[in-house]
Amino acid sequence: MFSTLNVYSKTSDSTETNVLEQKGYTGTLPDILDKFQTTKPEKGTPIFEAEEGFDDPDKLKPVPRDNPAFVDIILKKDKTSTYVNDINRIIPQVEALIDSIENEEPVQLFVAKAITFDFSVGALRKKFDGKPESYYISYTKLMSLAMRAKSIAELRKEGAEYSKYLAYQAAGAIYAPDNIHKELEYFLEELIDTLRTLREVD
Repeated sequence: MFSTLNVYSKTSDSTETNVLEQKGYTGTLPDILDKFQTTKPEKGTPIFEAEEGFDDPDKLKPVPRDNPAFVDIILKKDKTSTYVNDINRIIPQVEALIDSIENEEPVQLFVAKAITFDFSVGALRKKFDGKPESYYISYTKLMSLAMRAKSIAELRKEGAEYSKYLAYQAAGAIYAPDNIHKELEYFLEELIDTLRTLREVD
């Protein structure tokens, strides 16, 4: 059984009214429409003005293909490995040794080129020793070639220094001009073979 509860209040004239029968707000709301304005879209002005003939093919600057920074960084899709870059720096040194032998350059010049080559291969060894690159044919050939270049350089250097004092017999035969010439021929063949291998590295 349910019962209803009526709530009454007294008005100013002492009459009772049922409060629950009144619904909603009975007061006066303030007028706020005059305080607000509807937003109007503003037209923006471009920061940069279009330049006449901007997309004219005849006025476009040519691609700076002679700029290494552009060619190596922007145009090149595949990044060349460090090993390939190092090999590319060593190739001219191998070519210089070949030219030195073929042109019969003075001993001092040959020795200087051989020392430079040995130094570059030594740096390559430090960088890639124990890494996958150390198993490349080009790497192993360079290691062998550097040792050969060093020994030939020492032979020619000592031969030039001691040839005046040694008889070309017994121990002195190693410094004989014919022997040095023969060693240079063998070394030249090894240089050409290694150079061929280096040029195929990619």
